[in-house]
Amino acid sequence: MLQLLIVVAVAIAAIIVGVAASKQRPAPPAAPTSHEVPAQIDRDDFARPDADWLVAVFTSATCETCKKVLDAAAVLDSDFVAVTNIEVAADAALHERYNVTAVPIVVMADKAGVVRGSFLGPPSAADLWAKLAEIRQGQPDLP
Repeated sequence: MLQLLIVVAVAIAAIIVGVAASKQRPAPPAAPTSHEVPAQIDRDDFARPDADWLVAVFTSATCETCKKVLDAAAVLDSDFVAVTNIEVAADAALHERYNVTAVPIVVMADKAGVVRGSFLGPPSAADLWAKLAEIRQGQPDLP
């Protein structure tokens, strides 16, 4: 009988220790619930800072959608519009600097680095063209 009481007491103690240990584990890190697009960028961080407009496409090499967005954006490249791919493995510092936590993100910035248009997620080629035309309106010195 004494042996049975000892076994029960040890089992109860083990359960108490187990419950206490599980309560002391840190909570898993929370996944981001939203993603933000930068409102201002430093044009010197990107290729062709002298171009009137920058279309920066934040991508990942493992993202098939990113490639499609980059291909659509590449058509916008001209003397006045610099299109740049910022791939996370190659340019992790820029993703971190601008707090890019999702891809694809497209940022359209003026010469001063003010973001005038953006897309979080995949825009169509027509959406890219329309947004660039919209933000360029009222800029008489640009073709």
